[in-house]
Amino acid sequence: MNAFVPGDATRVAPLARGPLDGLRFAVKDLIDVAGVRTGGGNPDWLAAQTPAREHASCVAALLRAGAALEGKTITDELAYSLEGANHHHGTPLNPRWPHALPGGSSSGSASAVAAGTVDFALGTDTGGSVRVPAAFCGLYGMRPTHGVIALDGVVPFAPSLDTVGWLARSAELLTSVGDVLLPADRATSSLQLLRVDEAFTRRARHEPDDAARLDALAQSLGTHDTVPIFDLIAAADWLACYQAVQEADIDAALGAWLRAAKPRFGPSIAPRFAHIDAYDRTRTPHWRALRATLAAQLDARLQDCVLVMPTTPRALLAKDADGDTLARFYEDALTLNAIASLGGLPQITLPFTDECDRPLALSLIGARGTDRALLRLAQTLSARHGETANI
Repeated sequence: MNAFVPGDATRVAPLARGPLDGLRFAVKDLIDVAGVRTGGGNPDWLAAQTPAREHASCVAALLRAGAALEGKTITDELAYSLEGANHHHGTPLNPRWPHALPGGSSSGSASAVAAGTVDFALGTDTGGSVRVPAAFCGLYGMRPTHGVIALDGVVPFAPSLDTVGWLARSAELLTSVGDVLLPADRATSSLQLLRVDEAFTRRARHEPDDAARLDALAQSLGTHDTVPIFDLIAAADWLACYQAVQEADIDAALGAWLRAAKPRFGPSIAPRFAHIDAYDRTRTPHWRALRATLAAQLDARLQDCVLVMPTTPRALLAKDADGDTLARFYEDALTLNAIASLGGLPQITLPFTDECDRPLALSLIGARGTDRALLRLAQTLSARHGETANI
């Protein structure tokens, strides 16, 4: 599968018995495991690290719940990609669609779960790094509310956007992992499903037939009403705001190391980190203020509601996708993913299959702090609709 980092396997036995007894999991190589250097997908980052003194708290919680760690998985370099290709370690296999990329940056985690090598895996998600590989590999994926899972022992990328997420082959297991990692929810009443029409339109720009299939699936879930989201600001400004906040965060978290170490990045990643020196710092307060306004408006619109929309703007990216295809994918994928990222909201990827044997994925986006309710809803919808994939 080429899912795991090169070298000796990192295996850790459970620390106790618990609800995850007998299950195996993997950990993205941005997350600390005691006694192991966290490589971040980049050889120069790895060379600068010492072995972690303790497990990240999310890893320790899973070990205490009875799960066994089977290894650390390949990540796109320091999480700066949605594709899943690593110049130094290679591209993890997308097991069901091997001609296509697995999606990044939690690519190795998605590959290991989709292949059945492990039962579930931890990843990180900033702008879609769990959501996209879940969609591409036909998995369930969870990006939690920002801040509800501690980021200690996790390599920072863009901390005000970063989350620890996870992937599984069933909604039931996705929920079981959430029961271990998540705090109690805030009170919610019944949740109304609302379709985000603009997101289906954006998908239709790439794949009209798949957009129609996804719209039909959304309606079969019970999304008979719609809600505008991109009326808050123009879609282009959602993307610009996300990118500006991310760049400022990366500069604060990694900028000093980037300038001092001058690390070697692969040809697709190097220009992205080089851009960190060129962004307009004088505009950062404006974008952070806009982000706060958008988050407040989303909070107001999502009271007792769940947004339903395509997870990605296209079903797959071929391994040999050209630059224009990748650029259009990034523009639309980051625009869609900016809703949960800027709002700090929980989002679940639901996989579907159809007669075309292409991964079709819908997302559920809930209000801040309703992670467990969203997981229960995903489990209910999965049980109700036989077309949901349990690959």
